[in-house]
Amino acid sequence: MFDVVVRKALGDFVIDARFRSKAAVTALFGPSGAGKTSVVHAVAGLLAPERGRIAVGDTVLFNSEAGIDIPAHQRRVRVVFQESRLFPHLNVRQNLVYGRWIAARPAGEKLDEVVQLLGLADLLDRRPRTLSGGERQRVAIGRALLADPMALLLDEPLSSLDEARKREILPYLEKLVAAAKMPILYVSHAREEIERLAGTVVKLEAGRVTSVEETGR
Repeated sequence: MFDVVVRKALGDFVIDARFRSKAAVTALFGPSGAGKTSVVHAVAGLLAPERGRIAVGDTVLFNSEAGIDIPAHQRRVRVVFQESRLFPHLNVRQNLVYGRWIAARPAGEKLDEVVQLLGLADLLDRRPRTLSGGERQRVAIGRALLADPMALLLDEPLSSLDEARKREILPYLEKLVAAAKMPILYVSHAREEIERLAGTVVKLEAGRVTSVEETGR
């Protein structure tokens, strides 16, 4: 579950957002510049709100009144950005195993599970520069999963892909949603992605939540 109350002034732009969701996938939906990424960064600990409260399940990550602000590296929430941010000098297997290193666990059966889930078996020995954009994003998602997160934050993971690559990766995202054992916060301004993946849709405009809708997923 996500329980988020965030207020943060970014120059003349003010984030003043609050929502609660128990869905497997909570979507932050709205036009570019609505403040979606800023909310994700606040949940991840990459942006410090002036006041508010952020909790994932029973774990409080930030509470301005109680003086709680868990550092980003201790929050166990993993972000997949618009760009895959893979290490170019490592092959796919090594990039994935790096996620296990972050989690301070050896790579084991879970590596095989993630490889199968995301269809990465044929890519393990390749370097990121030889992969398509969709393949790189699948590897980035796999690395995040292997870092033992309690929540996964996907910040417009398909926005840099052309339509063919989006169609390629969406079925993998649907499999991820079905298999995931942690809540997912999914950022997009593409209605098709939201309709296929989200159980709760939080609409943002100009830094504020304008509606929270349940889809029944």
